[in-house]
Amino acid sequence: MKKLREFIWPMIGLAAVVVSIYLLWHQLKGLSIADVEASLKAIPPHRYALAALSTFVAYGALAWYDRIALIHLGVRGISWLFVSLCSFTTYALSHNIGASVFSGALVRYRAYTSKGLTAAQVAVLVALCSFTFGLGTMFLGGLVLVLQPELLTRLTGILPSVMTNPATARILGGGLLAVVALYVVGSILHLKPLTIRSFKLEYPRPNVMVRQLIAAPLELLGAAGIIYFALPEAGNPGFLVVLAVFLASFSAALVSHAPGGLGVFELVFITAMPDVPKVEVLAAVLIFRLFYLLLPFAMAIVVVLLFERGRLAAAIRSKAEVPPAAPAPPIDGPGIKPDLPPAEPVRKVG
Repeated sequence: MKKLREFIWPMIGLAAVVVSIYLLWHQLKGLSIADVEASLKAIPPHRYALAALSTFVAYGALAWYDRIALIHLGVRGISWLFVSLCSFTTYALSHNIGASVFSGALVRYRAYTSKGLTAAQVAVLVALCSFTFGLGTMFLGGLVLVLQPELLTRLTGILPSVMTNPATARILGGGLLAVVALYVVGSILHLKPLTIRSFKLEYPRPNVMVRQLIAAPLELLGAAGIIYFALPEAGNPGFLVVLAVFLASFSAALVSHAPGGLGVFELVFITAMPDVPKVEVLAAVLIFRLFYLLLPFAMAIVVVLLFERGRLAAAIRSKAEVPPAAPAPPIDGPGIKPDLPPAEPVRKVG
């Protein structure tokens, strides 16, 4: 069954990519490459700079995820630089490759075991980082749906109408905020772990919980800011709308298991922004992919290669520094003559 699941999910992701690209092609078939180039050139330099700054905010918050997990584990002595590079590499690879839990666990295991963490500690760290992201998505998504429930109507072409009316939005948003509130109360009151079948949620200390509720929304705000600043100032629907559409698009991309959310993210975003010209939305999404996915991916590969080269060099040095073994002492046995001094001649007495 496990092998079947490992085969099915990649197939689902591939199917999602194919279907999404087909639907996306139907939406964009009237556009040309020249139109997209013109939209990219029309973005002012200061908007590019703000989009780049938003990228730094997002990845800085992701590095905080790892630091929070280390605080939860009680691990000290690992530098911020090492944690930041490990987190950056982890998310840059997993965002592009997909299967974020697997690739995230693999990269973190290689990095943090070199600092003395056990496999069990790395597993807890990975789980807490994943939950921190989910917590931030529920928190921000719940706030958006409760404060601006009409924003859900932007997904009318994607979801059934019963799922996109304001009443449904308020119920859904209230439910998400209730889950977050339960987590906060459980952390403050030190409640027993919440167990649902094989799922077990252990409430962290309040200082960890507060950090989670700051870091996760900050990462999502930074990521959404990339697209917001890449959209034209004239006719820009506003940051709250961009954030709401980003949360829906990013969640759909994750659920689809498509590598990098390819096609799925673009389809949902363009469909949910009918009041902005499609070519301008597409240009903004391309900037997002460049700043948040492709450039970090290229840099992450360099970081991994340098890290592995350093570990290999250290292993070679440690092997070279091992002193040679002392020669074994001679063994007296059949066919072996011990190296003894010559015997003195026997003297007769009397």
